[in-house]
Amino acid sequence: MKTAIIGGGWAGTACAVEAVRAGHAVSVFEAARNWGGRARSLAATLPGGERVTLDNGQHILIGAYTASLELMARVGVDPRAALQRVPLDLRFPDGSGLSLPNLPAWLDHATRRIAPLDVLAGVLGARGWSWQDKLSLLRTSMRWQRQRFACAGHATVADLCATLTPRVRAELVEPLCVSALNTRAEAASGQVFLRVLDEALFRTPGGSQLLLPRVDLGALFPDAAARWLQGHGARTALGQRVRSIEGGRSGWRVDGEAFERVVLACPPWEAARLAADIAPAWSATADALAHEAIATVYLHGADAALPTPFLALHCTPEAPAQFAFDRGRLGGPRGLLAFVISASGDDRELLQRQVIAQARDALGLAGLAPVRTVIERRATFACTPGVVRPPMQVAPGLLACGDYVDGAYPATIEGAVRSAIEAAAAL
Repeated sequence: MKTAIIGGGWAGTACAVEAVRAGHAVSVFEAARNWGGRARSLAATLPGGERVTLDNGQHILIGAYTASLELMARVGVDPRAALQRVPLDLRFPDGSGLSLPNLPAWLDHATRRIAPLDVLAGVLGARGWSWQDKLSLLRTSMRWQRQRFACAGHATVADLCATLTPRVRAELVEPLCVSALNTRAEAASGQVFLRVLDEALFRTPGGSQLLLPRVDLGALFPDAAARWLQGHGARTALGQRVRSIEGGRSGWRVDGEAFERVVLACPPWEAARLAADIAPAWSATADALAHEAIATVYLHGADAALPTPFLALHCTPEAPAQFAFDRGRLGGPRGLLAFVISASGDDRELLQRQVIAQARDALGLAGLAPVRTVIERRATFACTPGVVRPPMQVAPGLLACGDYVDGAYPATIEGAVRSAIEAAAAL
């Protein structure tokens, strides 16, 4: 069928690839001048004048993102080359915290559904944790497993973790929660948090491993997907914002052009605008979603480096970054560091000053110069208990996909991709 896909982010390009594979005639409309949506690349200049490609936010994938990895390979991206795979490592600069070992694949696969040995070994070997800390985590996680990783719909992550020691909550639960759900533990949905833990720790071999991009986010998938689409006869249009959608007896008209099917793969506020006259209730649900910001502060120093590609940081209101990345260790220029603040504020100058001080105090890195601070003010929906997300079906022949559409995942790349695959199958 002749199908319009509105939005060229990860959801839109993923949906287009799957729709073309199913035999549909696809047109993709993207309002911006580049592909990727809220996970895209952008240009910047280092203090010395060198031009570099950054990301609008430093992303991490995990091994449980099986749909994303399969789709990357489908459009010609080799995930083994584009992503650096490392065991889950939430150690802090002083070496304390949880780090999982890298088990042989056959052993990991054989034991995961019973008890993931990498997690057990990591907990028992966690540096700086007392036996009370370790036992509290083992007892609590065993209870979650007995309950099949389910909880009451109103429970927050903080509620779930009330029996954990303060150190485990601060050094494991809070970093995991804010990185996976972009919502702080006291407000985040316990149901979604447990679902992510189940998928990453118990269901998927290697699911807890971190996949750190060695290339910019555009090259990781959306740019390759656009080339694949063009090579397979799809129509792709950058810089073309769709103004209106109208329904008719024979299908839909997108800015006056006739289509049999339409997929809204744009952000929820844009989808709500386009669907307002067609499906007011759906539009209101999408428009009512609260959102959380993510800030990424890029700093540079000629000799700046981290001991590992990725470090967890102790986070306070005055030292807001939760994670630091050494882009020089991930295929980027030497001395370029990225500091990530999930559920962040929106004062760019303040965040930049605070992170420079945090890098000096926590990492001993003085003299860092700012490169760029990127704040995505509506990076994700707020993943709170009982949040109502709009369904995939907007109206007959009009679908929606994206990380905010009703589904099992929080607002992640994998959530966007899985939603896109489901929408393409529903065409």
